[in-house]
Amino acid sequence: MPQRPAPGRTPAREADAPHDEDGRPSKSQRKRDSTELQSLGAELVELPDAAFKALPLPEDLREAMHEYRRTRSHEGRRRQMQYIGKLMRGADPDPLREALASVRLGGARDSLLLHQAEAWREELLADDEAQTRWAREHPDSDLQQLRQLVRAARAQARESAATGQPLRQARGHRELFRFIRACLPTP
Repeated sequence: MPQRPAPGRTPAREADAPHDEDGRPSKSQRKRDSTELQSLGAELVELPDAAFKALPLPEDLREAMHEYRRTRSHEGRRRQMQYIGKLMRGADPDPLREALASVRLGGARDSLLLHQAEAWREELLADDEAQTRWAREHPDSDLQQLRQLVRAARAQARESAATGQPLRQARGHRELFRFIRACLPTP
């Protein structure tokens, strides 16, 4: 048995159908699509300059986004973003979504790679068996140079422990990290 609305309240409406009887998108669906494209435009505008320049944008849309970046007043930016949303309706959003996802994922990949290099460095400095595992997993790397870097980093770690100097600023520690980072495959 359906619940009756509280006195003075109207019953909840059913959600609008995405298409009308003729198969065209409903007004609500068009508004949702427009808002989604405007949000995509807002995310694209906030990208760093290098990533923004690489986007496959139509020239009028690129100019509108540059104008948004130059505008300082709140109302001006709001109106410019509405214009960007309008221009986005004429552009193909799929390549833009893919480019945005690629930029976001690129940062995650770099972060993962740095964490892996840091973990390898800590393992190599802590345990001699880690060099054997490294040689097994990365046979194409220069193992002699790796051994030299590990020895130098360990010596500087002992020295820095004796003097109280921070370990991360030791040259051998940094060089070992750079060597590992260069040998790791990019994900």
